[in-house]
Amino acid sequence: MTSRPATPRAIRIGILAVEPIRVAGLASIFDLPAQPEQAQLIPVIGTLEDLLAADSIGCLVVDLHSLQGGLEILESVRATRPGLRLIVIGPEGDDDLVLKAIVAGARAYLDLSAGPEVVRRAIEVVTSGSIWAPRQLLSRLIDRLLQVPDHRPAVPRLQLTPREEQVLKLVVKAQPTREIARQLGIEQRTVKAYIARLMRKTGADNRIKLSVSPLGRSLLNQGDGNPLDGPHV
Repeated sequence: MTSRPATPRAIRIGILAVEPIRVAGLASIFDLPAQPEQAQLIPVIGTLEDLLAADSIGCLVVDLHSLQGGLEILESVRATRPGLRLIVIGPEGDDDLVLKAIVAGARAYLDLSAGPEVVRRAIEVVTSGSIWAPRQLLSRLIDRLLQVPDHRPAVPRLQLTPREEQVLKLVVKAQPTREIARQLGIEQRTVKAYIARLMRKTGADNRIKLSVSPLGRSLLNQGDGNPLDGPHV
């Protein structure tokens, strides 16, 4: 009996934009064929009301360039459908806007320089439960959320095995489970077991809280080269 190839999972991506040319451009990015083991991204175009009513949509892309009241829209979406993952496309170089967008509910912030592969990578990070944003802004965001000054006493380190520390560094870099397994040469179920162990040690109940825990933050600040560098994380 011949086994049939697995059908790639599909993620329906809502697109909220006004200008037709921008809508078409965004839809063309998400409509690219999926590579092996990648999810198929299906663009869904509509009004805000229609997109919020579509329970099948897992992510919503909000184009701040063509919308009035963009941050208010993000807050409205978060209040209406808190589980919907928001991806914002906005101006480049406006750090305050990036921070405000994330605080308002965005899980990812991209500028117009982001190509199709960067967009797909951001979606994979967001759907895995992490945040995609420039490294230095994540650090500032953590400071703002914790309402602490930039200079603080060192946080005592928990005892981690070398492998646990490797896994945590990649979690802080917002790498999905599949990529962590590939980089470390272990199975995905083993990665999940390490992440569960790290959550128990830090008291975190999801990957985002694990990333911004004192232990994860210490790895973010110490770096290993520029662990979160690249176009974005």
